[in-house]
Amino acid sequence: MAKIIPFKGIRPAKDKVHLVASRSVDSYTAAELNEKLRGNPYTFLHVINPDFNDGKRSKPGSDERLQKVKAAYLKFRKDEIFVNDERPSYYIYQQIKDGIIYTGIIGCSSIDDYFTGVIKIHEQTLTEREEKLKHYLEVCDFNAEPVLFSYPNDAVIDTLTEKIISTEPTYDYSTTDRVRHKLWVVSEESLVKKIEERFANVPAVYIADGHHRSASSALLGKTRREANPDYTGKEAYNFYLGIFFPETQLKIFDFNRVVKDLNGLSSKEFIKKLSLKFNIAEKGTDLYKPVKKHNFSMYLDGKWYSLDAKKEIVHNEQPVGSLDASILTEHILSPLLNIHDLKTDKRIAFVSGIKGMKALKDNVESGKFAVAFGLYPVEMQQLKHIADTNNIMPPKTTWVEPKMRSGLVIYSLGE
Repeated sequence: MAKIIPFKGIRPAKDKVHLVASRSVDSYTAAELNEKLRGNPYTFLHVINPDFNDGKRSKPGSDERLQKVKAAYLKFRKDEIFVNDERPSYYIYQQIKDGIIYTGIIGCSSIDDYFTGVIKIHEQTLTEREEKLKHYLEVCDFNAEPVLFSYPNDAVIDTLTEKIISTEPTYDYSTTDRVRHKLWVVSEESLVKKIEERFANVPAVYIADGHHRSASSALLGKTRREANPDYTGKEAYNFYLGIFFPETQLKIFDFNRVVKDLNGLSSKEFIKKLSLKFNIAEKGTDLYKPVKKHNFSMYLDGKWYSLDAKKEIVHNEQPVGSLDASILTEHILSPLLNIHDLKTDKRIAFVSGIKGMKALKDNVESGKFAVAFGLYPVEMQQLKHIADTNNIMPPKTTWVEPKMRSGLVIYSLGE
């Protein structure tokens, strides 16, 4: 059963929250990042990018850089840009984006749940990246961006959540990307106890986004336990920051592919080879989005096509093999386009489904890519089945919303 505990969160002062919390640093271009840093002294990006203020460049990931990150974070606390909650709390977070409402609970997950498999994974992590993130946590001593978890809907938790969000939120603000954010601090002892007890009845939680953050947090906890044989299990390093969404409150979008060339084939030759494994229908110039599993859209030479996988290449009894991302790789990308490693091949790029089919067309029309493929989104039950059977999804199979803001609620690993 899941152990998801309340904690004393560190969060922006109410009058500054809209200025502090930021998107993930990787989502900004260099120009956007510089603009944010120049124009907003309160953005959490100053903590993540501490070189901007002193003008002295440090190597990413170096001890020098990490010490500067920690110093910038402690300065934010000293300057009361951040405040520290005095009582262990849960935090109800709600995001409204493109008319969709996402509501989840921020708490801390147990590294023991990660080790014992109560926390389910569907993505393979890279050891080098795990070690880098672990070192980051070791030096900086805080979690600023929660791992995104999903759990089966629980009627009691749903009812408690609905009751809480009917009250006035602690934060309610909108950001320039037209997303509205709300946060409720749940510190009343009786409510905190009810939520914690109810989570203890949840048999498993599933990582939707944040596999490396989970792995590195567990690795850090293991290292600190080994250095402290008399640990009690209550130390901060035994837990890490997460946001827990019931299944109905998460949305999995498609994750699509664009390829730079046809591997020496003409368009006519390529389509002919496709027809051996797919039923092909030309759809003209109107945007075409896949309508069901095993149906793909393709944009080539100014036209859209529907590709339906023939029955003989669909193996629904295989958790991973039946995924559309696997079918695309096995029967198109690898044999026809000579793309075998999606992680390293420079001829392929990935486009999140939130950008729509138009983004695929635009990529091809730009001349940088020759062909685009749209996929039908993975269903939650597929994701769970893969995790439950200890299987791993292909790279870039799911794009999960919502995306959390960094610095909205922070968990200290050293307090």
